[in-house]
Amino acid sequence: MSAEATNPATAGPVAPTAPQALTASVAPAAARRKSRPRIDLRRLGRAALLGPAARGKLPDAISHVVEAHRAHHPDADLEPLRRAYVLAESSHRGQMRKSGEPYITHPLAVTLILAELGAETTTLTASLLHDTVEDTEVTLDQVREQFGEEVRYLVDGVTKLEKVDYGAAAEPETFRKMLVATGNDVRVMSIKLADRLHNMRTLGVMRPEKQARIAKVTRDVLIPLAERLGVQALKTELEDLVFAILHPEEYEHTRELIAANAARPDDTLAEVADEVRGVLREADIPAEVLIRPRHFVSVHRVARKRGELRGADFGRLLVLVNEDADCYAVLGELHTCMTPVVSEFKDFIAVPKFNLYQSLHTAVARADGQVAEVLIRTHQMHKAAEAGVVALGNPYAPPSEEQSQAADGERADPTRPGWLSRLLDWQQAAPDPDTFWSTLREDLAQDREITVFRPDGGTLGLPEGATCVDAAYAQYGEDAHACIGARVNGRLATLSTVLRDGDTVQLLMGQDPASEPSREWLEHAHTPAARIAIQRWLATHPGGGTGTAEPAGTGAEPAATGAAPRAASVPDAEPAPARPAAAAGASATRGADSAPAPRPRRADVLLDRPGAAVRLAGCCTPVPPDEITGFAVRGGVVTVHRVECAAVAHMKNRGRAEIGVRWGDTAECRVTLVAESFGRPHLLADLTEAIALEGAEIVSATVEPPSQQRVRHTYTLQLPDAAHLPALMRAMRDVPGVYDVSRAQHQAPAS
Repeated sequence: MSAEATNPATAGPVAPTAPQALTASVAPAAARRKSRPRIDLRRLGRAALLGPAARGKLPDAISHVVEAHRAHHPDADLEPLRRAYVLAESSHRGQMRKSGEPYITHPLAVTLILAELGAETTTLTASLLHDTVEDTEVTLDQVREQFGEEVRYLVDGVTKLEKVDYGAAAEPETFRKMLVATGNDVRVMSIKLADRLHNMRTLGVMRPEKQARIAKVTRDVLIPLAERLGVQALKTELEDLVFAILHPEEYEHTRELIAANAARPDDTLAEVADEVRGVLREADIPAEVLIRPRHFVSVHRVARKRGELRGADFGRLLVLVNEDADCYAVLGELHTCMTPVVSEFKDFIAVPKFNLYQSLHTAVARADGQVAEVLIRTHQMHKAAEAGVVALGNPYAPPSEEQSQAADGERADPTRPGWLSRLLDWQQAAPDPDTFWSTLREDLAQDREITVFRPDGGTLGLPEGATCVDAAYAQYGEDAHACIGARVNGRLATLSTVLRDGDTVQLLMGQDPASEPSREWLEHAHTPAARIAIQRWLATHPGGGTGTAEPAGTGAEPAATGAAPRAASVPDAEPAPARPAAAAGASATRGADSAPAPRPRRADVLLDRPGAAVRLAGCCTPVPPDEITGFAVRGGVVTVHRVECAAVAHMKNRGRAEIGVRWGDTAECRVTLVAESFGRPHLLADLTEAIALEGAEIVSATVEPPSQQRVRHTYTLQLPDAAHLPALMRAMRDVPGVYDVSRAQHQAPAS
């Protein structure tokens, strides 16, 4: 409803229509932008007052709507539009706007906005009727009887939105219900956004303080919603209208900058556009090259970022092609034949934005130093970029072949773009409406998103500044409570690590069903999904929340607490200061009762030097079938190393002669393994049990003090058969909390 709105022709404190009027005047008309002229609302009002047309004939008042609708949907059935207009006009007859126009001009203008964006017939029908239930005697039952359940649902949703106060004192539960209704069918919000745009266009006669209040609400809530629904055409115009009201001085300065640029005799963007057309013509790539002037807010932002503006800063080039492959062909030609600014390249086709946006972004530099930004997309991508969810069609209609073949389930469902799907999920999980409202406002304040990759090639869309905690809850939902760590670009990272656009994130999940999140995670959670899930768990587990962040329970409990009978008597199974693995020795150790233990058998090694004693090096603990070499040490003993051991290169550099060695027939061996893990209770017991179940005997064990939630274990093990080593290492890696197991490999001493 917009009973207080006024005609844009009426003078007022602010003329919000100026951005559009100025853009039309300063841009070279036909070449710069294809735009439909603003409809004269007074003429529409006079047509409406004449009453409905004869039955079966389209009223003159909706001729502009029909023309715009047929441009996108040539075969559309116009009968529902005719009947909807007849009902709306008769219901609103006698109602006037503050400007003195018949009220019917408002639903007509809203419907025209949606028709120009490509909305389908059902949305336009509901748009014509969107104020009838609230402001007239028409009931929802009547709407259902005449137009069907689908139109009734949309009209009911918009009616509920009209009752929502979007200001700072908005009732959170009301807003929550509004978003639930929107999520079930985003066309409800599409109608609401078009409704707000028309109201903002006609805000001129209101008191300045009321203009400012409405503009702030539009800025804080509705513009971010338009951004997330991908309706850029509405978002950019709303931004300019709000800018004119809330920042009149900056707006006037920006207007002067645009006017001064339009008065220049040269047109940099037109020259670059001609050059691009020539390049594509030579390459035989059919394409349409357009100049898109920046809207007022965009010019203002560029001016603040770059200082003095030059001709190329006032707009961007748009290259439209027919096929996805043509986008990359255009990119290749521009980067080959012109001077590309590589740092400006972004591929939103391979990795679309969360709001359905797809395009290639690049920039080319001229000889005079000016840089022209270029957007490359298909015609279909352009339609989605401008109209977002409005252009996706009727969600109740059978999916098209293109939608059926879509690989991304979120984007294949026109009623559930990625952000809205996530919003619906976490609004259900929010412990209370106030939490939902506060986290929603925080989320709407985020105007940039990054894309990170999963190891399986999938992607996650996250706000800028998101951490591994956010990635875990985005991928696993509440199962992320069991997350114990992450690898970012192949390197181990803490859950607090801030992610960057393009990172690859592997989340390490524990298998313990009793896993719990840490209270500290809240300090690193930035997405509503993560914060709400953690808060919900903490609210239902008042005594919990230690998670993996607590230093206690790092796996340093006695091994006897586990179920590994052979490990219970290992002398070094208790926590001990860190020491080199070689200190574990190859000699026998004493048991818990101090009785001497039998000397274990080792793998046989045959030497090219008969009679010499053999010792397996403790630095690399070679086992069959490792490739090995030997060196003589004091006392005539030959030490055997793996050929890749750092000590081998060190001794060669010092001129030590190698001795030929090879494995004998005995398969029994001793090996030193290093297990790296995240700290958790009972970790050491679980590891020793896994080792025992594989038939290995622990000769010695060292547990280093935990550092940043990580624990390093070093085990010297006796294996009955070296062939069992890979299975043993796999069993150790399968222990929850263990993220890597490797053979011990120590650095050679400095020369």
